[in-house]
Amino acid sequence: MSNAIALTQDTFRSTVIEADRPVLVDFWAEWCGPCKKLGPVIDEVAEEMGDKVVVCKVDVDAQRSLGAMFQIMSIPTVLIFKDGEKVDEFVGVKSKSEIIKKLERQL
Repeated sequence: MSNAIALTQDTFRSTVIEADRPVLVDFWAEWCGPCKKLGPVIDEVAEEMGDKVVVCKVDVDAQRSLGAMFQIMSIPTVLIFKDGEKVDEFVGVKSKSEIIKKLERQL
């Protein structure tokens, strides 16, 4: 069970742009091998940092408009938002400690 919030076009603004804390958004797809490796790491980050940050996932196949809005060309792509603005991003699989460091910089 994931602690990450599944985002849709309808929930993106209220969950990410209007958030009162940093937000990590993982753009992924079911068929993507590296996404399957990163998914459990993102879930661990959500479990560990859930009170300080918001952790979300976007299925790019189900939410094509969100992927297009952020010009997601490769997955997994992870964007980090603070105060409604994108402040960091990475493509590919990273370790939990690397992701947590990126998030802690925004706290």
